[in-house]
Amino acid sequence: MPEFKIKNRAIGTGQPCYVIAEMSANHGGSFEKAMAMVRSAKEAGADAIKLQTYTPDTMTIDCNNEYFHIDHPLWKDKTLYQLYKQAQTPWEWHKPLKEDAERIGLHFFSTPFDETAVDFLETLDVPAYKIASFELVDDPLLKKVAQTGKPVIMSTGMASLQEIRHAVDVLRGHGTKNLALLHCVSAYPAKPQEMNLAQIMDMRRQFDVVTGLSDHTTDSVSSIAAVALGANIIEKHFKSSDTDQSPDAAFSLSSGQLHRLVNDIRLAESSIGQASYGPAASEKGSLKFRRSLFFVKEMRQGDVVTAENIRVIRPGHGLAPKEIGKVLGKRLKKAVGRGEPVTWGIIDE
Repeated sequence: MPEFKIKNRAIGTGQPCYVIAEMSANHGGSFEKAMAMVRSAKEAGADAIKLQTYTPDTMTIDCNNEYFHIDHPLWKDKTLYQLYKQAQTPWEWHKPLKEDAERIGLHFFSTPFDETAVDFLETLDVPAYKIASFELVDDPLLKKVAQTGKPVIMSTGMASLQEIRHAVDVLRGHGTKNLALLHCVSAYPAKPQEMNLAQIMDMRRQFDVVTGLSDHTTDSVSSIAAVALGANIIEKHFKSSDTDQSPDAAFSLSSGQLHRLVNDIRLAESSIGQASYGPAASEKGSLKFRRSLFFVKEMRQGDVVTAENIRVIRPGHGLAPKEIGKVLGKRLKKAVGRGEPVTWGIIDE
């Protein structure tokens, strides 16, 4: 089975799901809030905190014509440049955020949106890279990231199978040996009815890689379902509180909700377990309440057992119901009372 690794953390079949807490623009322009969110991600039980590394000028141009206006309700009346200027994470924040994350035991990495961002992140020696769905078609960026030799997690929102295959070939052809793919629906927020989580396992078969989900729904149901289906990585946007008004807040979990998500993932993993027939330890006490054969009338020694004087009822102290054919028509070795279990010891064979 495929395995993926970041630092010494193995990710894949048989390993705990790797949970990425995506900060995105939810720091709201406050370095103090960003630092607090790193700690919140750790407290929630996430494995990694992820940023996005760009400037408005590395994303687009400052242009006001029709092509650069956004018609999405969350960011209506903004140009792309205005949105990215508001949402960016200043590059000078990255180093102290990374140091704080690593000090408390979180992996820290980012999504670069152009080649200069990769150069910058390499100066920080990030342990991995994330490729955003929208950048899956950016061959120069894919080549640049691949050439670092670092592990790569790539989201696949909007992409056709052919586009995913091409991007995977570009990464692998330029040095990426450690690759994971995340199913994603690049809608903000995404609708559960459009998630098509079955694609997670299909991508694993198609590309022989660890797979997971980048979840833009407004709750945790899709993430938990994905884990049940075999997702090894879950990425989820989070924010400080329900009152946050940052550009990505509408499709982000609060810190408390992120905590519950991680707990639910761990509970789901323990529930999945493995194929194990027979009673669980907690079920053994219930065996006595199964149905079995009981005498329902008083009988004397030598009487013949008939369908009128025994029944299949609860509890389970008598012979198993499957033995009824062997018991009917036999005589009793001794007298029995109503409510006594049928046992071989009192049946004259």
